Amino acid sequence: MARIGIIGSEGRMGQAIAAALATAGETLSGGIDKGGDVEALAKDSDVLIDFSSPHALEANLDAAVAAGIPIVVGTTGLEERHHWLCDAAAENTAVLQTGNTSLGVTLLAHLVREAAQRLGDDWDIEIVETHHRMKVDAPSGTALLLGEAAATGRNIALADNSERGRDGITGKRGTGTIGFASLRGGTVAGDHTVHFLADNERIALSHLAENRTIFAKGAVRAAQWLLGKPKGRYTMPEVLGL
Repeated sequence: MARIGIIGSEGRMGQAIAAALATAGETLSGGIDKGGDVEALAKDSDVLIDFSSPHALEANLDAAVAAGIPIVVGTTGLEERHHWLCDAAAENTAVLQTGNTSLGVTLLAHLVREAAQRLGDDWDIEIVETHHRMKVDAPSGTALLLGEAAATGRNIALADNSERGRDGITGKRGTGTIGFASLRGGTVAGDHTVHFLADNERIALSHLAENRTIFAKGAVRAAQWLLGKPKGRYTMPEVLGL
């Protein structure tokens, strides 16, 4: 059994991961939250799962590197600087970073990339995501993951080809761009639909999360898979062999 430490253990995802570890027969080495000793947790663990906050990411990565153990980063709301930090840490240990640990979403991203690659830019792409009222970042990490999948399929940079927050007189939709819309309310765990829209026909690829258990199970599977891997940066599709 692996000793798995949870960063952000008191949050909703942290509690779900603890339950998933018990179901999977793995050992919870400990859990910390804001102000906790991440270095001590890393020393007592074989692998870390981080669902805390972007502000804590640098210290969490440093602790994993210092202890020589892998880390799964599921924290959302990351910016370009945080990805640089993941790249730097991956030069010394195994780092798996993802905007969504669900195995279903991982497969969805694969299908989105394939569809975007095969359909021309006369097919507009719009990504609609819905989450609970307490979510603080938008678009969601999953929506951005799906947007990156679509952009990769089209061989374009998402940062230069996305449209967000339309309001007022925005002008016509840009050809080849990827649009995002975010809905917030209730207790929705996470719904995502990628719309491909052309003249006279539409395709919709969707994933609906009924509760956080799916993300917790995926995070545990990712941590199990990451054990023993050489230093480097890994992704959820690799966990599924995609």
